[in-house]
Amino acid sequence: MKKVLFICHGNICRSPMAEYVMKDMVKKAGKGDEFFVASAAMHTDELGNPVYPPVRKLLNAAGIDCNGHAARLIRDSDYADFDLIIGMDEANIRDLYRKFHGDPEGKIHKLLEYCGLGKDVADPWYTRDFSKTWDEINAGCAVLLGDLTGK
Repeated sequence: MKKVLFICHGNICRSPMAEYVMKDMVKKAGKGDEFFVASAAMHTDELGNPVYPPVRKLLNAAGIDCNGHAARLIRDSDYADFDLIIGMDEANIRDLYRKFHGDPEGKIHKLLEYCGLGKDVADPWYTRDFSKTWDEINAGCAVLLGDLTGK
């Protein structure tokens, strides 16, 4: 089983969007039993909160259910528990390296690396451009899933 953890600042916008988009893609590809996908926050600002309403609206419009999500903080055990830890931006990556004292197993990546882009997935909390974030996350997850399934 491949285990993927998506990370953003507060776990209410980008990382849960990626989590639920990836879960949907995995299910539609008939690979549901081959993957475990989750998300977490680097910071405590939003712990326990649900998916941010504009993100929930985008997910629901795509037929993706995110009910029951509660923002959680990344745990020390996550490095051992997951095969890939995918940050949304450079700040997440720096925080992940700090949290895990480096990346000895090469598990930490930025999502848009999979699209051949070095750029960040901009935080829609600040940009208010949820559609752009949606497009970037869908593109990144599609390529990531292809890489992980060899397609």
